[in-house]
Amino acid sequence: MTTIPKPATATVLRLGFALLAAAAANTAIALGALALDDGGIGMGLSPASYLPATAAGLLLGTVGWFVIARRAPKALRVAVPAALVLTWVPDLLLFNAGATAANVFGLMLMHLVVATAVVAALRPTLAPAPAADGVPTAG
Repeated sequence: MTTIPKPATATVLRLGFALLAAAAANTAIALGALALDDGGIGMGLSPASYLPATAAGLLLGTVGWFVIARRAPKALRVAVPAALVLTWVPDLLLFNAGATAANVFGLMLMHLVVATAVVAALRPTLAPAPAADGVPTAG
């Protein structure tokens, strides 16, 4: 006998996998950025820095997703890229603190990974938009 998981359970499961995938990808990115960060400050590239930030980013992205999706789901197409670009501002400011391009680019890539994980995990939660003929279409 098979059971069909509840939508909330499926969402939590997808978010759990998204967190694991983002943490693994960010670890690989951090290792690569550290290898290229010759003489830099290595800001945010230690596991103690990026793993909690990855989890926090996933949590904040999830909250933002559901707040926006509830009120204006089509706005996600603008809000997600805008939020991602805003997360890059502190990364770019690290140049003033002595960070190398490898460090800054690594952090920017890590933010992209988290945003992608949130979108991949939560995209199925959007209800399909009804078409003019009454047949639902993918949004």
